[in-house]
Amino acid sequence: MQNSLWRQPLNAGLVIPAHPLALDARRRLDERRQRALSRYYLAAGAGGLAVGVHTTQFAIRDPKIGLLEPVLQLAAEEMTRADETRAAPLVRIAGVCGRTRQAEQEASLARSLGYHAGLLSLGAMRDEDEDALISHCRTVAEILPLVGFYLQPAVGGRVLPYSFWRRFAEIENVVAIKIAPFNRYQTLDVVRAIAEAEREDIALYTGNDDNIALDLLTPFRFAAGSRTVERRIVGGLLGHWSVWTQKAVALLNECRRLSAQEAAVSPAMLARAVEITDSNAAFFDAANGFRGCIAGLHEVLRRQGLLEGIWCLDPEEGLSPGQSEEIDRVYRAYPHLHDDAFVEAHRHEWLRG
Repeated sequence: MQNSLWRQPLNAGLVIPAHPLALDARRRLDERRQRALSRYYLAAGAGGLAVGVHTTQFAIRDPKIGLLEPVLQLAAEEMTRADETRAAPLVRIAGVCGRTRQAEQEASLARSLGYHAGLLSLGAMRDEDEDALISHCRTVAEILPLVGFYLQPAVGGRVLPYSFWRRFAEIENVVAIKIAPFNRYQTLDVVRAIAEAEREDIALYTGNDDNIALDLLTPFRFAAGSRTVERRIVGGLLGHWSVWTQKAVALLNECRRLSAQEAAVSPAMLARAVEITDSNAAFFDAANGFRGCIAGLHEVLRRQGLLEGIWCLDPEEGLSPGQSEEIDRVYRAYPHLHDDAFVEAHRHEWLRG
């Protein structure tokens, strides 16, 4: 497989939004707005898209809904169009879920649609032991390069110890890991495992929406044999970055510049890290166990005119009481973090058929 063209930008570090699902009032796919979201992210400077992941809603796989292939196809078409004017290809990541047979089918579908890698959720394997998990990962990796996924248990993940990640690093076709347990100890388990495995070809991406900036700024140093290995989290694959994306690109660029220069992190940057986490608490509905996390992102996109409404596939899924007011609060408190002016200037262009 010729993968060097997309592996280079992936390893350098990218903004990769976790793509939401645009629905109409009948909770059917709104193709025009689904394409507009992809166009927004790519125009904002994202280096790729993750589609069919948690933010896209896992229920798209329900046979009665049948939206997995359509949403993967729409995003692939938009990335193909954008690649015509790019030097480096956009990185295409498809969510892969379920037990082994389902995961194999989803990986094969993603490969057939031109996706480079699969973000492998282990949520359906919650009761399996470590040997079974590794066997599952190896099987899927024979079909499609893997992005490991440490999904927080609050939204369907499971605890994955250091020993799992150390063995996961031995799978040759692993290209990256999205670290999203929202837990510092568990984050360290992943980074240490990859450092000690000396897999410099595995890119580390933050999915810790509660600690984005500090993840990107921190040098992680561990002993590997007789030497010290330093690893960096080089980019983000984030639901949080499906909103205010232009400013997310600016943040990553600034963090990369500071890291390259080994510059001191200023109090202003530390304060911005807190502001980003506070904003995420509102978007993701942290106060209510993340129940409104998808609807919260939809609400921001609705306010920007990119979505018509905040509808989710599950009619019971929506904003929690007080969540809209929290989004109001962070909008007022941190106007420098949103990209409303950028969206307003280009929205009609993106919404064209």
